[in-house]
Amino acid sequence: MSSRDTTDSARRRIVMAAVELLEKGGPDAVSTRAVAAAAGMQAPAIYRLFGDKEGLLEAVAEHGYAQFLESKRAQLDPAPQDPVEELRRGWDLVVEFGVSRPELFAVMNRATGRGPQAAHRAGLEILHGRVRRLAAAGWLRVDEELAAQIIQATGQGAVITWHSTPEERRNPALLSVLRESMVAAVTRAEPTVPAAEAGPAPAARALRAALPENSDILSDAEQRLLHEWLTRLAADGGTPHV
Repeated sequence: MSSRDTTDSARRRIVMAAVELLEKGGPDAVSTRAVAAAAGMQAPAIYRLFGDKEGLLEAVAEHGYAQFLESKRAQLDPAPQDPVEELRRGWDLVVEFGVSRPELFAVMNRATGRGPQAAHRAGLEILHGRVRRLAAAGWLRVDEELAAQIIQATGQGAVITWHSTPEERRNPALLSVLRESMVAAVTRAEPTVPAAEAGPAPAARALRAALPENSDILSDAEQRLLHEWLTRLAADGGTPHV
């Protein structure tokens, strides 16, 4: 076994030990001494491989995102017939993960502010893909970036509220209501190919989402200009100026 394989194996053992301690005893249980003992290693190995406890928790967060992404991809429909139902399924998947694994979910959310990991970025790409499909089909009520923020905020808020509520007072209907409130906030009741009086913003969102990333028809400068115009129109329906 190469030194690289040995290092990777040691990292995995330490991360898995940290995850187990975290989910059994919360973040206070994840001391370097306890993790090293659970992994059958010496404490200096943690500092050598992760730098410090915060570095270890970053690795735990990355592990959590990788696990979540695996389950997310397993349910990913490459050509969904109903993008609104796809949105519901994706939101439910996030909330179910957070409800069932609260300590890991909390570490994952805390880690996002200190630099995006590869698995986290991949998860965001799936989310933004769902939002683009909503926009392209004429369902999106708000700008794509705002829609993604609403979807994330309501999912995280649902999990936090669930765990902050005493167990005897938890009502599963809360999660359904929050999900439907999110759907109502970001989507229309019916897909829209807007009439003139509806304003240009929905059409701009749909066109921007449907445009290919690379086009032989437009130059790079023209594509940038078109994207800028569509972004302005999508934001407030205003008329672009040059």
